[in-house]
Amino acid sequence: MSEHFEEQEFNTDKLDTGLWKKIFKLLWVHKKKLAVLYFFMIMVATVDVAFPYLNKMAIDTFISGNGDLSQLPWFALAYFACILAQGINVYYFIKQAGLIEMDFAYDVRNRAFKKLQELSFSYYDKTPLGWIMARVTSDIGRLAEILSWSLMDLVWGSSVMIGITFVMFSVNWRLALLVLMVMPVLAAISVWFQKRILKSYREVRKVNSKITGAFSEGITGAKTTKTLVLEEINYGEFNALTHDMRAQSIRAAVLSAIFMPIVMSLGSISTAAILWYGGNQVLLGVLQFGTLMLFTQYAGQFFEPLRQIARLLAEFQMAQASAERVLSLLSAEPQIVDTPEVIAKYGTVLNPKREAYEKIKGNVTFDHVSFHYNPEEPVLRDFSLDVTSGQTIALVGETGSGKSTIVNLLCRFYEPVSGKILIDGVDMRERSIGWLHSNLGYVLQSPHLFSGSVRENIRYGKLDATEEEIVEAAKLVNAHEFIEKLEQGYDTDVGEGGGRLSTGQKQLISFARAVLADPAIFVLDEATSSIDTETEQIIQHAIETLLVHRTSFIIAHRLSTIVSADRILVIKKGRVVEDGTHGELMKKKGYYFRLYTNQFNEELQDKLLRIA
Repeated sequence: MSEHFEEQEFNTDKLDTGLWKKIFKLLWVHKKKLAVLYFFMIMVATVDVAFPYLNKMAIDTFISGNGDLSQLPWFALAYFACILAQGINVYYFIKQAGLIEMDFAYDVRNRAFKKLQELSFSYYDKTPLGWIMARVTSDIGRLAEILSWSLMDLVWGSSVMIGITFVMFSVNWRLALLVLMVMPVLAAISVWFQKRILKSYREVRKVNSKITGAFSEGITGAKTTKTLVLEEINYGEFNALTHDMRAQSIRAAVLSAIFMPIVMSLGSISTAAILWYGGNQVLLGVLQFGTLMLFTQYAGQFFEPLRQIARLLAEFQMAQASAERVLSLLSAEPQIVDTPEVIAKYGTVLNPKREAYEKIKGNVTFDHVSFHYNPEEPVLRDFSLDVTSGQTIALVGETGSGKSTIVNLLCRFYEPVSGKILIDGVDMRERSIGWLHSNLGYVLQSPHLFSGSVRENIRYGKLDATEEEIVEAAKLVNAHEFIEKLEQGYDTDVGEGGGRLSTGQKQLISFARAVLADPAIFVLDEATSSIDTETEQIIQHAIETLLVHRTSFIIAHRLSTIVSADRILVIKKGRVVEDGTHGELMKKKGYYFRLYTNQFNEELQDKLLRIA
């Protein structure tokens, strides 16, 4: 369960303005809701600034003044109106912030899922599921929360500070300077903490992604874990990750916790300076007591937004760690893309122009194709192959010989490093990816079913298929009989990943799904290697019937399943070393002959042992 995938590193030690511009561009989609939110936040700030000034007026007029209370009812009415207005403001800003949080998360997750549909096969080869899940779930959720609620605090805090500063300088500029004198010190301290908090939260998000990946792998591999008695080892590895997460989280929390008291202490220093200087001014009779109370309240009130902004800076450090990861997904570019000319004619995978799709006959040509995953380890070198429409091509060879690479290139999961692949005489790059995949039927060694009913899983091959077409496809692959025996027939829920069905049953359903699409080209990637002999015979009969008049490529583990293939290609180190029918290759008594006879003898011994 050890994780070998190295996550993309992010090393900037300050807020990345370029990154946040991209994030705010995503947020700007909700500009109307943001405008409403910020209006109410400014109104909240305005009332917050007004309350201390009303208190000053009350003290100077009704307490320190001449005792005239004739204006008291009007004053009380104004005070009550402010309280009522503040209640309305708070209700609406909470409502708007909640809406923005949910809408932003919804939009970004949709963008992320759309991007995942567009990314090439190679992205999933090198990116574990857990890392993707961490970005789409916790990272986007954290980002949505920070942007909605923390930005709200920023608008409120900034408005309060601007309003207080304006009123203070209007009333007494000397006392105003005493309030603001700690700002340079606060700025320097903020920068120092900013770098360290960001580093700590990056580590937290990094370990969180590892935990998500390990947790996902632990669940999907639960059966293997138990059969190999790996529970203790897996628990130890997971426990180490959670301990690391705990240590990094504590470090980040401690830095934030130290930062906040420092801000509060600076605010207290400012308040003390006002009481000392302002108190003397009151005693000398040059300052009204209400004004002193106003500045005392403003000193505390001024530093409350500062505390919120300080907290906001810490949260933005944490959010930047999430934002970097979310944007790394959203900005990932697929390695396999159609040209603008092809897109103009055929559309994209998500927005296809199916009316422009040409019908495939099934002629396939590999024209001097070379390919490598690692430049130092070439897989195919100057590989050429001509396949006539309707032929069944079996690929045989040892692990790593290049069999799967050949079909992956045919399916355009990857593209040749050099050379080209022609379909019906046309370079496949002159047609769209969607056009090719809509004409492919691909059955994997380990079939994957989606959560839902048997009917829904078969219908994925053709979303507008009728009930009769679904049943006919099932009958063609001899799946109808076992489906009818299920508890609810075609309405039976297959469970997550098809877990409620046997491997053979899942394979038959996936085969029916491929057949329903009526593809011109079939790819069977060891489709019979994971099933029992009886089910293999059922599928083999279906294969022989269905592959007539269709071009097909079969990667075979059990050589008995390919004896009727039109051509059997023996692949070794990316080159065809033998080519012919089963009978022709057996007469040559070469590599295929030895492989077939050894496997035949092994299967015969197994049968004799079972009989015994």
